[in-house]
Amino acid sequence: MRKLSNTLYVTSPNRYLSLNGENVVILEENDVVARVPLHNLEEIITFGYTGASPILMGTCASKNISLCFLSSSGKFLARVTGKVYGNVLLRKKQYQVSLDLDESNNIARNFIIGKVYNSKWVIERAIRDYIYILDSEKLKRKSEYLSNSLKEIRKSNSLDELRGLEGQASSTYFSVFDDLILQQKEDFYFNGRNRRPPTDRVNAMLSFTYTLLANMCASALETVGLDPYVGFLHRDRPGRISLALDLMEEFRSALADRFVITLINKKIIKPNDFIIKENGAVIFTEDGLKKFLSAWQNKKQETITHPFLKEKIEWGLLPYAQALLLARYLRGDLDEYPPFMWK
Repeated sequence: MRKLSNTLYVTSPNRYLSLNGENVVILEENDVVARVPLHNLEEIITFGYTGASPILMGTCASKNISLCFLSSSGKFLARVTGKVYGNVLLRKKQYQVSLDLDESNNIARNFIIGKVYNSKWVIERAIRDYIYILDSEKLKRKSEYLSNSLKEIRKSNSLDELRGLEGQASSTYFSVFDDLILQQKEDFYFNGRNRRPPTDRVNAMLSFTYTLLANMCASALETVGLDPYVGFLHRDRPGRISLALDLMEEFRSALADRFVITLINKKIIKPNDFIIKENGAVIFTEDGLKKFLSAWQNKKQETITHPFLKEKIEWGLLPYAQALLLARYLRGDLDEYPPFMWK
């Protein structure tokens, strides 16, 4: 298992990245703000439109350091990637499976089983931890519905059927998401998913966390030699990292959603960490973004026992573990792809 190294976040939109020797140099109006050794990094995420020098992008690609560009509001723009690594036979198998809708459904079904199972456990964990605060009977009904959904998902025979079941399960899960927010209720509320742009603080945090998670999954897939753009549940679309979106389904509730809820309930993130733009979009302030990213880095360092591998690994390495298991399945080393099922 790879070591979880550091991520460099460049949050100021007017900073330019360049290379000096083996160091990333961060410039603001030609003044050096910081230097960071490349050997300490596994990825760089920069916000804004100023950009990076071609030599830095080329060096990052050659060293397999992910360089991801996001807008100042956290919207994904582009990723710089290097050479394709891994056995060409693995990618050929991936493409063959993607073209076979039945085989694609077999893998996609397990992605969604992991997603719904973990969503159910987020609700169950909340019932256990806050039984005297929450409407436990209401939450139990939703959990039971998700249990029944899992039975139906296991029997699904097509991608369209699977998408319908997944949509119903997601709607059920999000119908009680607001119940899990126990603090700062006047300013942090959830009335359903909205995006492009998010128009409330909770959706702004969810969308941003999903962007970071998708980038982690794309990097993980590339590391094991898979193509992040060719998926099984999410079909081909130019510029979309479809397989990364497939893989991240398992982590949405257990990692991303719980992380957002924790930030709110522990008052790590507060209402004044956001600004509301003229078009109604809600985005982080610069200080709020720094607090959020610091907490995200800490979360990635926390450990969990992987339910299939039976090894203790960091949360930040879960996408790499699942990408490795997916590669093993496609090679024929496993009879079935084992989804991440949080316990």
